[in-house]
Amino acid sequence: MQENFSLKPYNTFGVDVNAKYFIEVQTLEELRDAINYSKNHDLPVLFLGGGSNILLTKDFDGLAIKLSLKGIDEKDLNDNEILVTAKAGENWHEFVMYSLEKNYGGLENLSLIPGNVGTSPMQNIGAYGTEIKDIFVSCTVLDLENLALKTFNLEECRFGYRDSIFKQEGKGRYVILEVTFHLTKKDHHIKTEYGAIKTELENLGITDPTIQDVSKAVINIRQSKLPDPKETGNAGSFFKNPTIPLAQFEDLKQKFENIPGYPNGDVVKVPAGWLIEQCGWKGKQIGNTASHKLQALVIVNATGNATGKEIFDFSTEIINSVIEKFGIELEREVNII
Repeated sequence: MQENFSLKPYNTFGVDVNAKYFIEVQTLEELRDAINYSKNHDLPVLFLGGGSNILLTKDFDGLAIKLSLKGIDEKDLNDNEILVTAKAGENWHEFVMYSLEKNYGGLENLSLIPGNVGTSPMQNIGAYGTEIKDIFVSCTVLDLENLALKTFNLEECRFGYRDSIFKQEGKGRYVILEVTFHLTKKDHHIKTEYGAIKTELENLGITDPTIQDVSKAVINIRQSKLPDPKETGNAGSFFKNPTIPLAQFEDLKQKFENIPGYPNGDVVKVPAGWLIEQCGWKGKQIGNTASHKLQALVIVNATGNATGKEIFDFSTEIINSVIEKFGIELEREVNII
């Protein structure tokens, strides 16, 4: 247990705030001990994974617990299917690379997403045509009310777009300890339809891609337009892509002919990055904070000295300008602490 501990290395924005108390846990027993300590001393708790989806706006007057549970287990189902279980503290991209080295398919489109395995189900992370729900089997959690273990299956997680039970009624009640995925060993389903994957594969001279080729294409695309958090503080996509009624989209199309949209029944998903860019934010910097020059959806700690409040206020200005121009209210994807 450490006191007045800087959380700057534990959030990808690189915001320098302190936790009153800090502890890193590597086993379930250590985690239970830490939680009991917080209860006995009436301390609020902040759980830290990879720190890639949080914005710390002030010092934390409680106990910050860094979850560093590690380990990967496998269970063969048949000659083509396998269950792979990873502990919450495993780095997500390293886990994806582990699966690809073994030629396990299913995770390749989710390459280079920052964060740890434990937070992946919370917001049903997704990219390039794949979401966690597509390969998710179950997750084991610790119930903070009684410190008992519980398992959630796919249906019980109630996954939605960047959403799950862990962001709704289960928020603050459960800590995810491990996640089990259903992967393939040989008959892989290659997904190249979404985004620029096909174009990137063509650039690489690949016509019959493997799962490793798809991963390489995704990595190249992400590196070409997204800043590395190790070099420039950021949390990836700061906002969700908004979903609006079809009628509203049709009205907007009368005024903004080029507005992109992806219809789904009577609603349309509109790219938040496009909306933000149209409002003049792409590459714009105010003080220590900026919208990234290559991807307006990403807010960056441009100087390395931004406070969480500066970043939050910057995001509020973006939200207000999109409302004013398009009548659409953007929702923050990042958790505000």
